[in-house]
Amino acid sequence: MGHNLNFNETTGRYSFFSVKEKAWHNLGQIVSDYPTSAEAIKHAGLDYEVVKSRLYTTGNDLIEAGQDLETADTQLTVPNYFANVRSDNNTVLGVVGKNYHIVQNRDAFSFFDAIVGGEEGILYETAAALGNGERIFITAKLPGYIRVGNGDDVTEKYLFLTTSHDGSGSITAAFTPIRIVCRNTLNASLKNMTNVVRIKHTSGAKQRLEDAHKVMGLANTLSHQLENIFNEWSTIRVKDDEVKKLIQLALCPNKETFDLLKKGAHDELSTNFKNMVEDAFAYAMINDTQQMDTTKGTLFGAYNAVTGYYQNVRNYKDDEAKLQSIVMGGTAQNRAQKAFELCSGFAKNDNGILLMN
Repeated sequence: MGHNLNFNETTGRYSFFSVKEKAWHNLGQIVSDYPTSAEAIKHAGLDYEVVKSRLYTTGNDLIEAGQDLETADTQLTVPNYFANVRSDNNTVLGVVGKNYHIVQNRDAFSFFDAIVGGEEGILYETAAALGNGERIFITAKLPGYIRVGNGDDVTEKYLFLTTSHDGSGSITAAFTPIRIVCRNTLNASLKNMTNVVRIKHTSGAKQRLEDAHKVMGLANTLSHQLENIFNEWSTIRVKDDEVKKLIQLALCPNKETFDLLKKGAHDELSTNFKNMVEDAFAYAMINDTQQMDTTKGTLFGAYNAVTGYYQNVRNYKDDEAKLQSIVMGGTAQNRAQKAFELCSGFAKNDNGILLMN
């Protein structure tokens, strides 16, 4: 798998750091102690400034040359639009409107420092810049675990924090549980509750601190609810054919495919879709992490078959594409959410949810 990590030609380093663990593709810096957000930004080489610069274009003016008229190039200011420029190398990161407010990398996540460290705090674990440095992210580990069953099936709790300089969005903080035994990302939004908080670039310090506590409250609530749900699912038995149906429905890309599944026209299904289903089903049946008491023949195992397929089986163009798909609202996250909803329905003794009516 490739990567889209930013390479800083001035420092000769990739813009990535991680704590204790090997960085992406063995690139970037490894540090031994958990940093503050400012230290994380520096470790990852994200301590550059971004400035708004006027945009210009070239027009033509008519000028007199004796008795003739000639055209000459003239510089025209583009109104109401600016280029966000990385000041250390003059790279244009994006074009934004006049009201766009730049939040420097060092300030983007500093409001979380108030709740970093200690028993109740979060620990910054990775940080990176993607592309030319227009998008950055930090992962932060939360205290405690989501524990399923009485053994070693535990899920670590993370926040995935992102910001951008290309005008594409606000600061986001997404609660992202990761099951340790297989590194599955068990993203799920419960009914009437999202796992993402969006924080405006224009928010003041007080509002950002309130947002930080809002994120922590959301994470704690979701953790408690998901632990109860996953433990219930680990006790619900599911037959192999039901697992396959659930996978088919969760991975179903469109109404045409659903209609073919509904009428049993499996020969007419696309080869790509059938291969995806078979790969996910094989993961469910034979992967070591699917042979635990909590997963083998259980509804929790069926859910993990879908998340595990996208995390551990499916191929991606590069690491950024994988991140985008799994934790930033892409295909993998949407399919995992569908699997979560199907499992929720099945848990309510609604086996008919798999009948494709």
